[in-house]
Order: sequence, then C-alpha cells, then structure tokens
Amino acid sequence: MKIGLVLHEMHRSENDLAHELLQVSERHKVDHEIYHIGRDLARWSQRHVQEIADIGHNYGLDLNPKPKDEFGLVERMRERGSDLVGRRGDASLLLIRDLRKIYMKATGVSADWEVLAQAAQGMKQKDLLDVTKQCHPDTLRQMRWANAMLKVVSTQIIVS
Repeated sequence: MKIGLVLHEMHRSENDLAHELLQVSERHKVDHEIYHIGRDLARWSQRHVQEIADIGHNYGLDLNPKPKDEFGLVERMRERGSDLVGRRGDASLLLIRDLRKIYMKATGVSADWEVLAQAAQGMKQKDLLDVTKQCHPDTLRQMRWANAMLKVVSTQIIVS
C-alpha cells in the first residue's frame, strides 16, 4: 500500500505552504491584509500538518506534528526590508510573484487532498476520509484568497 507515501507528501506540501504563507506575510508586512490574513491561513496549514501526523500513526508513519514556523536571520532581515521599502518599485512586483507562488502551492496541495480522499474512499478508511473532508476546504479557501489578491493587486501594481 502506498498510502504512507501520499501522507508523507501531504505532510511536506502542507508544511511548505504554511512556511510560504508565513514568509510572504513577513515580507509584505506593510500590507496589513497580506500580513494578517497570510498568518491566519498559515495556521490552517500548520493545523493540517498536525492532523496528517496524527493520522499517519495509523499507517505506520512517524511524522513530525510540529510545523515549521521559525524564522532565521535572513527572514528577519527580509521583514525589516519590507518595512523600509513598502510597496515601491520591485517590491510591488515581488508581491505578485509571491501571491502567484502561494496560489500554485495551494493548488498542488488541493490536488493532493483530492488524491488522498479518493484513496481513502477506495480503501474504505473513514478516519482518513474525515481528515480530507476537514482539511481540504481550508486549502480551497487559501487558493481562492491568493487568486483574489492577485486580481486586486495586479491591476494596481502593473497599471501604476
């Protein structure tokens, strides 16, 4: 059975999405919506990491339930740079790139949740299916938020 590989990949990809959301929120701290909502959405993925680690025990996996969220020196310097630069010049284009990256990562995680849900149904594993039903809607919301923010900021940034 390859369910362990799928769960391991889900754990990694949710961790990556959470970390990316935190990085982007710090990098664009002057934009309060990006900062606060990005952090809220990151907490959802962090919760997913914990859920995946918990269910992974049922399939012989020992996944770390603690999501990555610590920032090193480089991230703290980036945060300071965000405060100084704001949304001028290249920093504003960086926001478009960052939102696109979040959207793409969330889309990949969503596809992973779909794969896991299909496998859970095929294996008749209600506990696993319940986790997908609980977590996947959050990922869809993360995806929709990134897409909506892209629509809002891209016009403002590119036309100005």
